[in-house]
Amino acid sequence: MARTRLEHVGVMVQNLEASIKFYEEIVGLTHKDTLLHTNGVIRLAFLGFGKEGETELELIEGYNAGLPQEGKVHHLAFRIDDVEEEFARIRSLDVQLIDQEITTLPNGSRYFFFHGPDGEWIEFFQSTR
Repeated sequence: MARTRLEHVGVMVQNLEASIKFYEEIVGLTHKDTLLHTNGVIRLAFLGFGKEGETELELIEGYNAGLPQEGKVHHLAFRIDDVEEEFARIRSLDVQLIDQEITTLPNGSRYFFFHGPDGEWIEFFQSTR
């Protein structure tokens, strides 16, 4: 049951390229990777400062076009060592699951979502990066 750090914060955006450019040029982050989700619609970009063990920013395009004026944080993700063990543990608790199965991304990273006590989305993420 190892949870090792805050993995990333997912922010929904309307234009992935424009947001990558903004976070690189204005904030000073470095674009690390972009990938197409297995659903073929959502695109994900990961950015960071290039530090070992850092929490990354994940930009999410294609999830919801109706973003509020102030933007939208989609979820908090925690890096874990064993996604199957954690999925079984969370399923055994009085916790509302969002995902009924573990998702595997094209790069091999695996994750699932569940709700926190106020409906916030929490992701347990086993990374291959």
